[in-house]
Amino acid sequence: MTPALLAAKLALGPVLLPQGLWVRRTALRLPEAEGAREAVLGAGRPSMRVLVVGDSSAAGVGVADQAQALALPMAKRLHEGLQQTVGWQLVARTGVNAAEAAEMVRQAPLKPADVLVGVLGVNDVTGQRSVAQFIGAIEQLWKDVQFRTGARWAVFCGLPPMHRFTALPHPLRWYLGRYADGLDHALQAWLHAHALGHLPLRWSMDSGMLARDGFHPGPKAYPEWADRLAQLLLAQRARWVAA
Repeated sequence: MTPALLAAKLALGPVLLPQGLWVRRTALRLPEAEGAREAVLGAGRPSMRVLVVGDSSAAGVGVADQAQALALPMAKRLHEGLQQTVGWQLVARTGVNAAEAAEMVRQAPLKPADVLVGVLGVNDVTGQRSVAQFIGAIEQLWKDVQFRTGARWAVFCGLPPMHRFTALPHPLRWYLGRYADGLDHALQAWLHAHALGHLPLRWSMDSGMLARDGFHPGPKAYPEWADRLAQLLLAQRARWVAA
């Protein structure tokens, strides 16, 4: 947290705390998307195997079925782009921060994977986890996935523009947005240092991209997100296949 943001937190504390409690008490709770969380698209041995790990957005909160969410549409676009068999697995749960996701991965029955896709950070913002805690958990998650699955590359999605979340009142919305910016900048720096990928989510600035809870991606956001993620994985495939 920057000195300026810390000063803002201290000054706005009497407002931020009641707003945070109000949001927790009144927020609309949407379920995770239904449907299978792993599959193979095509016949024979997969030429690309993707593990998606994350929070409620990875789990598809905001849409009804995994076919409308992130992991399955992304896998379909990879299958179409490669014209080869693609395997995918989703390990995600609403409410987890990066450290809890790392623990979730340690307990999950993982399939072999070539690439990790991470969707984390929003709950680290709402839980006020420090940059060191957040990046430390991301690093541990990546080490565990490499060891458990044999993954050779990873891409982590950036934090969304939380200052646009209509479920959050001002100034809480502004404050959490700035906090998310700080974690996202730290994430980008860590990924760059480790030659891993970062997919910005700042394209989703329109509030019409949100689900009806004003917090999660909606039916308009997930297809665009899946497309962008698949494009990045396809563009970088030669790099990690040769690794």
